[in-house]
Amino acid sequence: MNSILSVNNVDKSFGNFKALNNVSLKVEKGTIFGLLGPNGAGKTTLIRIINQITLPDTGEIYFDGKKLHPNDVSQLGYLPEERGLYKSMKIGEQALYLAQLKGLSKQEALKHLKFWMEKFEIESWWNKKVEELSKGMAQKLQFIVTILHQPKLLILDEPFSGFDPINANIIKDEILNLRDQGTTIIFSTHRMESVEELCDYIALINKSNLILEGNINEIKKKYKSNLFEVGLQTDHNEAIFKQLSAQFDVNYSQFKSLNNDLKMTIKLPENISQNELITLLTQKATVNHFVEVVPTVNEIFIKAVQENE
Repeated sequence: MNSILSVNNVDKSFGNFKALNNVSLKVEKGTIFGLLGPNGAGKTTLIRIINQITLPDTGEIYFDGKKLHPNDVSQLGYLPEERGLYKSMKIGEQALYLAQLKGLSKQEALKHLKFWMEKFEIESWWNKKVEELSKGMAQKLQFIVTILHQPKLLILDEPFSGFDPINANIIKDEILNLRDQGTTIIFSTHRMESVEELCDYIALINKSNLILEGNINEIKKKYKSNLFEVGLQTDHNEAIFKQLSAQFDVNYSQFKSLNNDLKMTIKLPENISQNELITLLTQKATVNHFVEVVPTVNEIFIKAVQENE
């Protein structure tokens, strides 16, 4: 795959505070890239550097194969966490103005704006002022003006903030549609369930350092702990549970006995395979549930940050 964005050895300090420390990462074309980290980790600083709002102290950024240039702003779309609409300006007038700042002609801007306002069923908003809108409605408008010029790279910082579940789902579907149409998306959020749903790749920044980066499925494999969720059907729950507990690390907090079903998690030692465990279990009872426990992004986030403390 080809990278649309390459961040190479970027440093940034503000006085004595080190915001980014030798950060390097690549964002592949046509993917959704999750940029994660605790508050104050350096995510927003990196986003501002990519948008050329501020410059790195050292390091370079390449966009679509060439060194990032001020003119590339027309190929970027940025939805900041702190929204920036003019409250007393009419919605239609403001959207046209912002689209033309991104290089669209008035005719092109009108065409694209009509499409999105019809799609979101907000044509009646044209002459409203932003200050008349609820937070969720204003967020929807901000999303539209961010994507109106069809950017190659779309940077979304907490895009679901202020949305109810229905509208959050609408925006989520549009993000996926944009990805499927070839737009590359950098997605920064603290909502790990959204990362699970949307992201192909993730990078985790903590205390100004990049501590984790890669394909989300490969990272999950790396953080697996050989833990299996097991369900057995047996008339001898207590005896079998004691036998398994003597052989393996069994999670007692997950132990339940209901309708002759025995449910637990078992952690395998390195010298025993998954197939050997299944064979052992089938000798003792009917196996009606057997699945490897894969860590969530939230669990990986917490573990990686704790390891970096």
